[in-house]
This record gives sequence, structure tokens and C-alpha cells, in this order.
Amino acid sequence: MTRELLPTATPARTRAAVLQAVRPHRRTAVAGFGLLIVATSVGLLIQPLLGHIVDLVAGREQAAALVVPAALLVLVGLVQGALTAWGLTLVARLGETALADLRERFVERVLALPLDRAERAGSGDLTSRVTGDVARVAEAVRSALPALARSLLSIVLTLGALALLDWRFLVAALLAVPVQVHTARWYVRNAVPLYAAQRVATGEQQQQLLDTIAGASTVRAFRAESEHLERVAGRSRAAVELTMRGVRLMLGFYSRLHVAEYAGLAAVLAVGVLLVRDGSATIGTATAAALYFHNLFGPINTALALLDDAQAATASLARVVGVADAAPADAAPAIRQQEGGGVSVRGLAHAYEPGDPVLHGVDLDIRPGERVALVGASGAGKTTLAKLVAGVHEPTAGTVETPPGVAMVTQEVHVFAGPLADDLRLARPDATDDELCAALATVDALAWAEELPDGLATVVGEGGHRLTGAQRQQLALARLVLADPAVAVLDEATAEAGSVGARLLERAVERAVDGRTALIVAHRLTQAAAADSVVVMEDGRVVERGSHADLRAAGGRYAAHWSAWTDHRQDA
Repeated sequence: MTRELLPTATPARTRAAVLQAVRPHRRTAVAGFGLLIVATSVGLLIQPLLGHIVDLVAGREQAAALVVPAALLVLVGLVQGALTAWGLTLVARLGETALADLRERFVERVLALPLDRAERAGSGDLTSRVTGDVARVAEAVRSALPALARSLLSIVLTLGALALLDWRFLVAALLAVPVQVHTARWYVRNAVPLYAAQRVATGEQQQQLLDTIAGASTVRAFRAESEHLERVAGRSRAAVELTMRGVRLMLGFYSRLHVAEYAGLAAVLAVGVLLVRDGSATIGTATAAALYFHNLFGPINTALALLDDAQAATASLARVVGVADAAPADAAPAIRQQEGGGVSVRGLAHAYEPGDPVLHGVDLDIRPGERVALVGASGAGKTTLAKLVAGVHEPTAGTVETPPGVAMVTQEVHVFAGPLADDLRLARPDATDDELCAALATVDALAWAEELPDGLATVVGEGGHRLTGAQRQQLALARLVLADPAVAVLDEATAEAGSVGARLLERAVERAVDGRTALIVAHRLTQAAAADSVVVMEDGRVVERGSHADLRAAGGRYAAHWSAWTDHRQDA
């Protein structure tokens, strides 16, 4: 299957998404940034007070004259600290709230993605967005956003304060700006594509790791460890090389900033000497100007250095917004709803890759309440047909008509971490404990559920009580009972259980689908024997259909399957 990465938002769309997330919290934004402006303005009184103290000392004033400016310095520090803490708290709250909204939309869209779209992207791409990209954006919101806001305010207000001292100090300070602007543009021009490529490389690295780990048994069976290790190493080397390019970029970035700092400070000091010499300014004023410019080092370097975090976070944010903006999985035009509880399939064809169809013109009718078993060799198209009926995939051609409410249970069952009751309520959030117990009893799972350490409150899933394969399948069937769909599609739901477990699960399946229209991909032909009708598939086509008894008597493909199945069971 050809990889097709999930969408990435354009820069314009990413900015629009940020504004959209902030818009409902305008009051918090105004209050937070307003407090930071006031706090920064109050802090700018420190340099003139220090300059005044320098003038008092230079004028050989008495020590008592220093008491008032010294006390004012303490007061300014306390007020600035309090206002800054308050303002940063509001800015952080703004960022976290906006991020929470974006996360919710992101998760909503991820859950709504069509399965085939997620499969084409690969689990590595989706995993890297869910983990690395979201974490990077969150870190930027928690640390970079407040620091950047404070730094930019300090820069603007400090330049204004320099102008108030003397416009010539401002001109001298601005001599550093061309170097800083050129440095910032050079950095952004190189950093944007670098970090975007780095995020893609990380996703590809994770994809290769996941593929290798998931297929570890197959890799060992074919002695292909060296080949797969080389693939992992190759993807890792690509990611490391991009990281090292980022390090070299940062070193060049900081070296250029130091040139700007020294040039600007030298210019401000030179202007100060000239102004003091001709009497246009006092030593204290020149000192205040030099302190103002020196204090710009921190905010300017912080703001420019945060370009690194900002570019990395922007690249990650674009990947998150790209998924968050993805259209939810609407019903495909070829998948329609009809009245009643039956299923109608007409001219159904499907290809995972263009030009390589796996289904060819399948026609199938399932009466309301009928239980149909799909039988065939591996690769016959059974699972694909089941997924198309369930609405997991959109057919390449043809139509599928089903009643509202179709649920699918596969052999791969995920147990969510948390209490067993919460896991069951995923199918029906408002279900009572009695209804949960009734669903478990329907699939013969109530006995072991009640024997768990805390009953329905027992934590299962990752980090909790481990369930056996048969118990996980019973849990999935209990969810099916709670969801109460009109049509149930089961894809080899008993395949991974042993002989004893399979018989238990087959009984559970019979009870779970009782009274429903059911399409069952039969791994064990005992399921086919118990079905109302059997459909035999071969090479993506329906080649036989009838009851178990009729097909056995016909001596065709199903009879051959049944003979091989029974011979295998006797040999076993």
C-alpha cells in the first residue's frame, strides 16, 4: 500500500487556527498582556533610578540622599514581580485553554478518520503527531509563549524609554537591528524546511520501528534481522543528521547575535561619552541608557532564540492542525442506509492499490435477522467484504445498503486502560451496572468478571489486570450487545482462541448476534455450519451460496473446505 501522509496545514491556516482558538478567550488575553505591559513599564523605572544614584554619587551628595531612590528600587522590584507573575499566569492559562480546545478537536478528528486513510498514512505518522507533535506544541505553550510575550514587550518599551532619554541613544541602539533582522530572516529561511523535514523523518523512523517490532516473529523466521536493523539504522541516521543540521544552524545563529550586541553597546557608549562631554546629558543619564541597552540583550536573545522553539512548534502545530481540520468521515456515497434490517450489496469492487482489485462485482443479499458466514481461503476477499459492509472502507465501485446501526468486531480487540465497567460503557455510556452484568452474562463472561479483584471496578488494560485472549473477545462481544446494532459484522472473532476457548466464543457469538442480521467471517467452519447461509468466496468473487447441508451435498468448493477442515480436526 502506497504511503500517503496525513495532511499538514498551510502557514496561513495554522495562524488562522491559532486566532480561532484564542478568540473565545479574548478577555483573558487582554488582561494577561495588559498586566505584562504595566509590569514591564514599571520595571523600566529601575534604570533611571540607578542613573540618579550615579549622579548623586558623582555629585558627592550625602548618603542620606540615597535612601529614597534605594527604597523606590525595592518598591519597583516588588510591584514588577507581582504584576509579572499575575500576567504570566493569565497568559499561561490562555495558552493551556486554547491548546486544550485544539487537542479536543484533534482527537475528535483522529477518531473520525476513515480506517483506510489512517492505514495509508501509516501508524508512524499518526503516532508521531499524537505524541511528539502535540507534546512539542504543549511545551511551547507552557514555556515559549509567556517568555516570548514578555520579551517582545520588554524590547518595545525599552526602546521607547531610550528615546525618552535622548533620541540619539535610540539611533545608536538601532544600529544592531540590521544584523539582528538579517540573522532572524536567515534563521527562519533555513529553519522552517529543516524542522518540517525533521518531523517527517521522525514519523518515518517511528513507522519503521513499529513495522519491525510488529513483525518481529516473521523477521526472525526469514532470518531478515540484519536487513530490518539496517532499515531502522538508516531511518535513524536520517533523523540524527537533520538534528545535527539544526545544532549547526543554532551555533551560527548565536554567533551572529553576539556581533549585533557588541556593535550596539559600543555605539550607545560612544554616544553617551559625546553627550556627557558637551553637557547634553549627565553621567547618570548615560549610565541609564547603557543599562537599558544591556538589558535588551536578554529579551532580544530570548525572543530570537525562541525562534528555534517557535519554528519547531509551528512545524508541529501545522501537522496537528492539518489533522484537526481534516473532514470527518462522512458516509460514502456508495454506502447508503435503507429501511429494515437487511443488507444489500450490488456490483461491489474494491482495490487497495489502483489496478490491483481484491473484490470483483460482488452481489450479496442478507435478509433481516439472517446469519451469513463468509468462507474461503486466505486472500479470498472475506475481510475486505466485511469491512465494506461495516463502512470501514469506501468501495471502489458498487453500492452497499444497510440499516442504521452497524457494528464490527474483529480478532484484534483493544482493552482500554481503566475500570472494566468504563471499558464496557464505551458502547453505551448511560448503561447501568445491571445492564453491564446482563451483557456479560449474554456472552458467558459474567462469572470471570465477578471473580476479578474488584469486580466491574477492576482496572484492566495497560497497567491493570491482564485479560486472556478469550476474555478480551468476550469483552468485545459484550460491547456489541450493549451497542445493540441492527447489523453485526464479525471478522474471525474466535480465530486466536484455542479449541476450548473457540467453542466458548462460538457460543458467545451466537448469543451476541441472536435476533440481529449478522455477517460472520468464519475462521472455524463450525461457525459456518451453525449459520443460516454460507457464502464461499474465491479470488474476490462469490462462487457458492447456500445452507451448510446443501453445499456439502453439492460437492463443490465448500464441500472440499469442510472435508479438509474435518480431516484436520481428526488428525489433531
